[in-house]
Amino acid sequence: MIRLYYILGLLLLFSCGKKEGEVITSANVRDVLTRYGKEHPETEVLIETKYGNMRLRLYEDTPLHRANFIKLIKEGYYEDADFYRIVYEFMIQGGDLKKNLGYRIPSEFNPKYIHKKGALSMARVDENNPNLESSAAEFFIVHGGRYLPEDVDMEARNLGLTLTPQQKETYAANGGYMTLDMKYTVFGELIEGIEVVDKIATEKVYSTDKPLREIPFKISVVR
Repeated sequence: MIRLYYILGLLLLFSCGKKEGEVITSANVRDVLTRYGKEHPETEVLIETKYGNMRLRLYEDTPLHRANFIKLIKEGYYEDADFYRIVYEFMIQGGDLKKNLGYRIPSEFNPKYIHKKGALSMARVDENNPNLESSAAEFFIVHGGRYLPEDVDMEARNLGLTLTPQQKETYAANGGYMTLDMKYTVFGELIEGIEVVDKIATEKVYSTDKPLREIPFKISVVR
């Protein structure tokens, strides 16, 4: 009996010491993430893979997405995550499909941010999503391809986009995936490790875009 009380006491001690994050729902998502973002202003994260490391900067003017990403990282959501979808000259997508958080992030489209190579964006579903809200946790990094200078204007015009001269030059010189602009929320970009994206993007995949070999990653908040 004494041993049982001892074990129960230890369980109680550990449960009290465990810090649980505030639960987000579709009703409170804006309030919780706004408050969390003020308390956690970090804007830089590190993704470690067997191919090398990627350092990313998160944009402060996409506050809900930045706060949500930081919150998930700090609370260990991505501990068993991997890059589970790869499309060459498109993107590498990561997350943990075994988990369902039950909420979406309101879109934060900003014409300053385009889906250039190395852009960090949030995935989303198309069905029953008229406001193009983002997935709670599934993200992707753009691999993309280069555009011919003469094709940039035509593609932008067809998509109804207004690009600055610098953005046009970025698509022509470095590449990206213009079709996603103003449809998916870009909330950060690579500042180191673009060669890692290139390596992952060339991995062999099944017909479902799933890589033949698992590509797990470890993600942490830098500052």
